[in-house]
This record gives sequence, structure tokens and C-alpha cells, in this order.
Amino acid sequence: MNIHEYQGKAVLKEFGLPVSKGRAIFSADEAEAAAKELGGPLWVVKSQIHAGGRGKGKFKEAAAGEKGGVRLAKSIDEVKKFAREMLGNTLVTIQTGEAGKQVNRLYIEDGSDIETELYLSMLVDRATGRVAFVVSTEGGMDIEAVAHDTPEKIHTFSVDPATGIMPHHGRLVAKVLGLEGPLAKEAGDLVTKLYNGFISKDMEMLEINPLIVTTDGHLKCLDAKISFDSNALYKHPEIVALRDLTEEDAKEIEASKHDLAYIALDGTIGCMVNGAGLAMATLDIIKLYGEEPANFLDVGGGASEEKVTAAFKIITADPQVKGILVNIFGGIMKCDVIARGVIAAVKTVGLQVPLVVRLEGTNVEEGKKIIRESGLNVIPADDLDDAAQKIVSAVRGGK
Repeated sequence: MNIHEYQGKAVLKEFGLPVSKGRAIFSADEAEAAAKELGGPLWVVKSQIHAGGRGKGKFKEAAAGEKGGVRLAKSIDEVKKFAREMLGNTLVTIQTGEAGKQVNRLYIEDGSDIETELYLSMLVDRATGRVAFVVSTEGGMDIEAVAHDTPEKIHTFSVDPATGIMPHHGRLVAKVLGLEGPLAKEAGDLVTKLYNGFISKDMEMLEINPLIVTTDGHLKCLDAKISFDSNALYKHPEIVALRDLTEEDAKEIEASKHDLAYIALDGTIGCMVNGAGLAMATLDIIKLYGEEPANFLDVGGGASEEKVTAAFKIITADPQVKGILVNIFGGIMKCDVIARGVIAAVKTVGLQVPLVVRLEGTNVEEGKKIIRESGLNVIPADDLDDAAQKIVSAVRGGK
């Protein structure tokens, strides 16, 4: 689960980390009061969307002006002007794609006097099972471009969970970032607090870009991009309360209500599969035969008929879907349960696109019989390769 920058900074502040004063607003009418409360003389007006690259982004609407989604205001009138231009308009960044995201809230923040911009992030390293730090002197830039063009400027290290964060980790960060004296001490304190916050809140990723050195010689987190492990949210109702459903795909929201692992993609073939590995293989083989999957959807190993019905409804609700592939290997999940769920869903929402079903495993013959006797126009498949070829052919009109 992702949260907005201003929410992330509130989480950081909870752990005693240095952030600027700021206030979130939801309408242009609130801009003046927020600016007066902060005092100025400089304010930063920041679009709040779940995507990076806001500063370099562009608004689709001419009324939003030529500047990006992060703007420096030198007067209260400018704060008000920027708020009117940005709120309600669609911001397109390198991470949003061409569709962009509508800006429904802004964060107005005190301006900072910056001497140096640095980069620091934390993430879960799947290879080692540890929390890893990624540190660079190239703050404020596209870190992917830095990694590609000058990889020697990015340093990573992981923290042994048996010891947790230690003083030498802070010293290493200070050394990599070229911080000495009091700043090195601040770096050690900052690294310790970041790690403790990351662990206690079950974060998946925390990115501070930039982490700045101010002109008066202190470190400050000028940005905060945080995502949390959805599997651990039951422990953190205070984090769940920060969820912004307007930033999420409606189909993914519906899927989460039924405990379905669903991610919307850009293709035309809807997929319903049991097991993450099999789902990834299904996506790959669709691409192998020249088409694109419309979603990743794992119904899980023990899904009920109702859960399968809900999954099918979510797939068919996507207007991009031109065909559906159901690929089930029955283990705990029984093929007859899948078959009944598919039939129930088709009878409820109708079937306007080709449907290919491949069943194998527990109760496979019973599942095939249920579908065969349903009277539905379903294309059976013997294996995954056969299924992929048949759905691709059906989507292309049988060519």
C-alpha cells in the first residue's frame, strides 16, 4: 500500500526525523490559510499523487500552466494561483504513463535553503531477506538514470536482522555521502531512526529523494515516498486509515475486498489463474504468442466458488479485455469449484468475449464435465501452450 508524501512525512516525524513544516490542502480556498500559517517567505506547492517525477511532470490542461507538479512560490498570491491551477487537473509524469493522475490534494511546505542534495532509500532485498540501504550523492535526480549511467555513484548494503542497525551503518552512510563532523553524527542518528521506523511499520520501501544538507549545516528529509507490506496491514490500522482509494485502480480495490491478488495491466487477454508462479508463466506465454495480458490475477489455492465468481466479474469489468484465459492446476483448489464459479459468473454478467479454459489436477474430469454440460460457448484446452495459442487466435478473430 502506498501513501502520499505528506502522510509519509508525518510517519517520519513520528520517529523524530527532520522534515519541513507543511500542510495538506484539498481545495484552492484552503491555500491562503495554509500559506499564512506556515509564514513563508518561500513556499513549495506540491501535487500529491502516487507517482514519482512530479517536478518534471506536465499537466494535460492548459489552465494548469507550463510548470510541473512541484512549484516554488514567492508570495501568498502565487500559492493561491498554483493551487487553483493544479487542483483537479491531470498530471503526467514518467511514472504515471500517458493517462496521468488527477491531482486531488496538494502539500504546501516551507521552503528550504539547500546546500547539497543527496539520495537515501531502504527496501526489502528479496535475495538476502534483509533490509537494504541504497545511498548516493546524486540526490534530486532520476536514480534509475544514475544507476544506468554512473552505477559507481550508488552504494548499497544490507542490515543483518540478528544485530539490527548498528553504529557502523551510520558511519558508512556518512562516509559514502561525504558527511563529516556534526553532519556525520546526524547521519548516524537518521539512519537508526529510519531503520527502526521501517521495521516497526512493516514498510516495503522508503525513499528520500532528496535528503538535503541545509545551508545552516543540518540534514532534512525533503521528500518521503513510502509503501507498506499489504500482508502486514492488519497490525497497523493507523496506516490503513491513510489509504487513498482515488489513487488506486477500481478493479484492484474490488479484488482486495475478496482477498484476490490482482494487478491491472495494459493488455487485452484477461487471466484467472491459481498460484503466483503459474500466473506469471501464463502471462509470459501470452506474450510469447504475440499478445499482452490484461491483468495478473491469482485466486489462491483455496478459493471458494464465490471468490472465483468475484474474480471473473472483475476481469469482465475491464473494457480492454477481448478474451479470457482460465488456467487452473488443481491441488488444494479443485477444478470443479473453478468450473462452477466460472459458470455462475458467466450467467450473472454474460459472456461477450472468447473464453478458453484449461483445467488440470484435482477433480479435473468433474470440472470438465460441468463446463461441457453448461451449454456455454467455452473453448477447452489440453495444456498451457494449447490454451495460450487458442486464446490468442480467438482474440485475433481466429486468424
